[in-house]
Amino acid sequence: MIKQEKTIRIGSGAGYSGDRIEPAADLIKEGDLDYIVFECLAERTIALAQLQKMQDPTLGYDPLLEDRMKACLPLCVSNSVKLISNMGAANPAAAAKKTAALAKELGLKKIKIAAVYGDDVISMLNFNTQNFLESGDSLSVLEDEIISANAYLGVEGILMALKEGADVILTGRVADPSLFLAPLVHEFGWSLENYPLLGKGTALGHLMECAGQVCGGYFADGAKKKVSNLGNLGFPIAEILEDGSFYITKLKDAGGMVTTATCKEQLLYEVHNPAEYLTPDVIADFSGVSFQELDKDIVKVTGATGKPLTGKLKVSVGYRDGYMADAQISYGGSYALERSRLAIEIIKERLRTKNLVVEDILFDLIGLNSLFKEATSPAIPQEIRLRVAAKTKTREAAVQLLNEVETLYTNGPAAGGGVSKVVTEIIAIQSILINKSKVAPKVEYFKS
Repeated sequence: MIKQEKTIRIGSGAGYSGDRIEPAADLIKEGDLDYIVFECLAERTIALAQLQKMQDPTLGYDPLLEDRMKACLPLCVSNSVKLISNMGAANPAAAAKKTAALAKELGLKKIKIAAVYGDDVISMLNFNTQNFLESGDSLSVLEDEIISANAYLGVEGILMALKEGADVILTGRVADPSLFLAPLVHEFGWSLENYPLLGKGTALGHLMECAGQVCGGYFADGAKKKVSNLGNLGFPIAEILEDGSFYITKLKDAGGMVTTATCKEQLLYEVHNPAEYLTPDVIADFSGVSFQELDKDIVKVTGATGKPLTGKLKVSVGYRDGYMADAQISYGGSYALERSRLAIEIIKERLRTKNLVVEDILFDLIGLNSLFKEATSPAIPQEIRLRVAAKTKTREAAVQLLNEVETLYTNGPAAGGGVSKVVTEIIAIQSILINKSKVAPKVEYFKS
C-alpha cells in the first residue's frame, strides 16, 4: 500500500437514493475511515423532492435519511468519521433539523450538523432569454410547468461547513464528485485554483460516486465477467495522498472486487469527453489516467489532471410533462402470441373509435420482443405479457387507455389475466447554464 505522512480515507456509502445501507455501516465500523460520503441524487430526484416539499414544507429530503442516520450516525460518532451527503435534496435545512432530532433521540450529544443550500435558482430563471441546452426551446414554452431549477454547486459550501467543524454535512444539489473533493481540499489545503490537483480529486470522486459499481456491481454479467459474492457486495474505500494520487479498495471480507477493469468501466461511466469532464470546480481531464493493481482488490490511480473553469454552472430544470399510462395483461398456453397480437389490434381500434389522443404509444410483447423489436424466436412462446405504455397530456386520457386494456378481460381475446394499471405524472429534466458568480452557497447549523 501507498504510505506517506498524511493520507485521507474516504468511503462511499451510497450510489443512489435507494441504495443498501449495510455496506455503508460495515465501512464505518471496519474501514478506518476519515469520511463517508452518501451520494443520493439522480437527475430527477430533486425535482420529485421539490414536489414533496410543495405538499409538506417539512419534507423534500431523501426518504431513507432517517434509516441511514439511525444505522450509521452512532457508528460515525464512535469511529470519528465525518458524514457528507446530498440527502438534503430539495430541503437541506429540514434534513439537518431531522438529523439533529434523531441524534438527540440516539443519545448522541454535541453533534454539529450543517445544511448547505443555495442551489435552488428558480427565481433566477429568465423565461425570455434562456434556452434549454437539449431542445433549444425557450424556457417560456414551459414556464407554467416548471417546478424546480437547481444549480450544480461545487465544494465551496461544504468547505465552509468543514472549516466550522461540522460532523455531518447535508447538501442539496452538489455535483457528485464535489462531495468527495471537498474533504481533500479541506484536509490538504489545496488551492481552488490548483486545477491539476482538483482534477485528480474529481477523478477520485467520479470513481467513487456510484458506490458498489466500482466494486464490480455494474461490471458483472454472469458469464464472461464473473464477480463473486454479489449478494454481499462491498462499497469502495479510497486512500488519498496529498499529491492527489490515490488507490481504491474495499473491505477484505466484502463481496465483489476492485480491479483495473472495474475501475476503467466506472471511469467512463456517464462521461462524454474524458479530456473535458465539466464540473463546478474544474474541467477534469481523465485522458491520461492509468490504473495499477498493487494487490488483490487494491488499484492505484494516477494521471488525472484539470483545467480552469468555464465560469458557468449547469442547472437542472424539472417540469411537468404530462402523464405515463402503463397497463399490462398476460396470455398463456396455445396461441398466446397470436392472442396478444390480436389484443394490440383491438386496443388500436378502440383508440380510433373513442378518438383517444395519445402523444406516444408503445406495445411490448414481454418475453418475445420487448427489448429487441426485430428479433424472432425459433421457439413457440407459451406465455406473453403484453405491455401498453403511452404518454398523454391529461390524467383522464391515461385512465381511459388503461381501462381499455382492462376490458380485454371479458371482451377478448380469450384467457387474458393478471392486469396491472399505473398512471404516473411525468417529471422531465432539461438543462441551462447560468453564471457561476450569481450563485452563492449558504450554510446553516443545527446541534443535537
